[in-house]
Amino acid sequence: VQLVESGGGLVQPGGSLRLSCVASGFTFSRYGMSWYRQAPGKERELVATIANAGGSTNYADSVKGRFTISRDNAKNAVYLQMNSLKPEDTAVYYCNAFRLAISVSHWGQGTQVTVSS
Repeated sequence: VQLVESGGGLVQPGGSLRLSCVASGFTFSRYGMSWYRQAPGKERELVATIANAGGSTNYADSVKGRFTISRDNAKNAVYLQMNSLKPEDTAVYYCNAFRLAISVSHWGQGTQVTVSS
């Protein structure tokens, strides 16, 4: 099982980034997918979630209207489009695959997002 994130980097406040996560080693279309983030000295927090079929999404209040989660089951990929970035969005962003029915969760290694002028 592997989840590989990419797309992080340094961006100015107000800018945009698109994170990608490519999965392998499991049946991607059977798993819900989430993005989490962890800032220095803080607990990991849930940012956004998308159902396995892609029809249902949920967002943390802090990112609603600015971030969009999407997935492409044909490419085994999930994305996080981040717009109007703020310094408080600075964190390591992690991709997570979950299947509640069998209590299984997989994590990526994380990608750093830094929002700074």
